[in-house]
Amino acid sequence: MARPKNVKHIFVTGGVISSLGKGILSASLGMLLKSRGLRVAIQKYDPYINVDPGTMSPYQHGEVYVTDDGAETDLDLGHYERFLDESTSQSSNLTMGRVYKSVIDKERRGEYLGATVQVVPHVIDEIKDRMAELAKNGNLDVLITEIGGTIGDIESLPFLEAMRQMKLEMGDRNMLNIHLTFVPYIKAASELKTKPTQHSVKMLLETGIQPDILVCRSEKPLSREIKNKVGHFCNVNDLDVIGLNDCDTIYDVPLLLLKEKLDLRVLKKLGLKKYKEPNLEYWREFCNKIKFPEEGEVTIGICGKYTEYPDAYKSILEAFIHAGASNNVKVNIKLLRAEDAEINTFNLSKELEGVSGILVAPGFGDRGIEGKINFIRYAREKNVPFFGICLGMQCATIEFARNVCGLQDANSTEFNKRTRFPVIDLMEHQKKVKEKGGTMRLGSYPCIIKEGSMAHAVYQKFLINERHRHRFEFNNTYRNSFEESGLIFSGTSPNGELVEIIELKDHRWFVGVQFHPELKSRVQKVHPLFHGFVAAAKAYVQGGRQMELPVEQPSFMPVENEAGE
Repeated sequence: MARPKNVKHIFVTGGVISSLGKGILSASLGMLLKSRGLRVAIQKYDPYINVDPGTMSPYQHGEVYVTDDGAETDLDLGHYERFLDESTSQSSNLTMGRVYKSVIDKERRGEYLGATVQVVPHVIDEIKDRMAELAKNGNLDVLITEIGGTIGDIESLPFLEAMRQMKLEMGDRNMLNIHLTFVPYIKAASELKTKPTQHSVKMLLETGIQPDILVCRSEKPLSREIKNKVGHFCNVNDLDVIGLNDCDTIYDVPLLLLKEKLDLRVLKKLGLKKYKEPNLEYWREFCNKIKFPEEGEVTIGICGKYTEYPDAYKSILEAFIHAGASNNVKVNIKLLRAEDAEINTFNLSKELEGVSGILVAPGFGDRGIEGKINFIRYAREKNVPFFGICLGMQCATIEFARNVCGLQDANSTEFNKRTRFPVIDLMEHQKKVKEKGGTMRLGSYPCIIKEGSMAHAVYQKFLINERHRHRFEFNNTYRNSFEESGLIFSGTSPNGELVEIIELKDHRWFVGVQFHPELKSRVQKVHPLFHGFVAAAKAYVQGGRQMELPVEQPSFMPVENEAGE
């Protein structure tokens, strides 16, 4: 297995329970190491057999995060990008399904020379090669790999075996394991209990892996006595037992880990010289803006089909946190179930009382579509700030066609193949596509913005690149009719064929986009559309005055010293 010897590997595993926050831990550690001047990348390995999460239900998987190069990936990659301000790629997410597919394809091509193909060595070697791929191709000092699942899961065992073998081959100075566990607080006894952590480490030891650092997630801070106890029973130095108690916001986690000196322990164990001291004042400023906004609050209603499971809208929720900080307001989220608005007895005005902006979220399928259209009509007619993303934009065009252009039965062919007015239709190159996985319009594409539009006032540029994930598009047959009725097509593909952005001229904020701007919002670079939308909601709630354009936004970028550090 070819690998560059100068790249250090960190593997993050989890134990006791799922959803402890391995992704946040990996992203936070990566950010701390980057702030010390190291070149860092993070990748996620998922144990499920799906080739990628693109065909999985949001209720099963949550959001599907799309990279610039068109990979449909795990939502943890969103955390990596938001914290590191570095783009991920196809090689940043690997599933066990992709591993098995690659091994079987090689067997069919005869690359194993007639050998009996087995988990050991063939599957394990495939995983090891993939684990080193980013390190081999990237200009890196440190590569962090998050292993999905929980220690004890059968499906994670091949990843753990590959990790064990890699550590044996590379040595302790080139690779370490950080194991994230849970230390529950028993309220009746007023005690933190370490036994689940001890059992989790024992299960990890059974795979042949001794954790180098333990990060203990808990409701309460860990005392020195608790750390000593954990270290003693888990064969870990107590200095390598890191406390991670609950925070007000996930963006506090890097600051907490910095205080616990996790980054210094990692540098020492990997034999890396002590890099520059991190300047995290910009990060502290951002966190303070989240926790202590000085200019009030706004309530945004998110209308969607999967509101029972907020992880389906993870990047949207995070983008609103960024935009709240950049506008110095607290953004409260009210999740609106699209299907509810299809019931005759549903009172839209009552449901939207106190809401100062409505976002209609992306999705697939016809469930709840009429409810989304009802929410959009309310926003358009009542002059409430509106933002539609992907399917949200498509629903906005359907609503406009029906209620402004007079095309009573207008619809998308996704929902009604026989509609008389197919204002949204399947993209031409999609009509012969049979397979569902990885075949949509995926990844980053350019968009030309119309001068004088609200989109241009927000972006302050004429050419942008945004990430896409869709099969259907606006039907250009109806473009003239829409323009005559007052809809502005303010963003299109460079050849003018694909509609990317729509808006209403006489509305305080009515913008729909075919792409997914939430995927590019980061701590240091708040997305202009989310910043502008929250600014419009802020103006709406502060006496209903019109928002001023362009909307200036503060920078949370780190300040360099005279040496450029």
